[in-house]
Amino acid sequence: MTNQLIIMKRIFLAGVAALSVTAAAVAEDSPLWLRNTALSPDGSTIAFTFKGDIYTVPFGGGDAMRLTASPAYDSWPVWSPDGKTIAFGSDREGSVDIYTVPATGGTPVRITTHSGNETPKAYLDDTHILYSSNIMADAQAAMGPFQAQTYVVEATPGARPALFMSYPATSISVDGGRILYQDRKGYEDVLRKHERSSGTSDIWLLTLGADGKAKDGTFKQLTTFNGQDQSPVWNRSTDGGFYYVSEEDGTLNVYFANINGGEKRQLTKFTTHPVRSLSASAD
Repeated sequence: MTNQLIIMKRIFLAGVAALSVTAAAVAEDSPLWLRNTALSPDGSTIAFTFKGDIYTVPFGGGDAMRLTASPAYDSWPVWSPDGKTIAFGSDREGSVDIYTVPATGGTPVRITTHSGNETPKAYLDDTHILYSSNIMADAQAAMGPFQAQTYVVEATPGARPALFMSYPATSISVDGGRILYQDRKGYEDVLRKHERSSGTSDIWLLTLGADGKAKDGTFKQLTTFNGQDQSPVWNRSTDGGFYYVSEEDGTLNVYFANINGGEKRQLTKFTTHPVRSLSASAD
């Protein structure tokens, strides 16, 4: 009886081991929680975050390439306009700083060094990065010293950042001198579902001034829904067209609208899971 129990135990343990190996294999083949997706300007590659590292994968599917391998948390990938560089945030030095890495792989380069957190949002042009931080609250800051403002920095180590605008921008999409951004009116988590209040986010258009600065530009509110409107991205093949996600039908879905007005169109109709990390290629 004892020998039979030992044999049965060994068979059971072997089965558990086999199941564990199978489960691990399935997890590698079908990983979950791929986050912060970003489509390359030419539409050929997707950058994303998985387990605190940055990866890229062909848009048509295939093997993912790991770009960072740090014990720190790396996330928030942002493509340069030429598609050759990816900026991202990493806490490898304690607080979150901005780094850049070649899209084909290489050694990450640290761009910002402030003791606070800096999160990249978009490239303003070929050489400058827009990011959110609360380095020092401006006298006209919309939300006080604890709300992040929008800064710009040259994508070069040691470059000095400058305040771009005192308003917080959770998501940014740039088209030359026109910038779409998602505002933030309060401290509520932007991932909260089904919120209906005056504190929910809207989409704004910033048209830069002649000097290319926001302070001399004009601001125009594009959405007024009493719920979440988020993640604007330009449709550059149209004159003033853009995509965004909204909870107007109860779940965050993709919509198309135009900065000049007109009827908006709902493009997706998911009913259970919301759309997140909306991204678009240059065309």
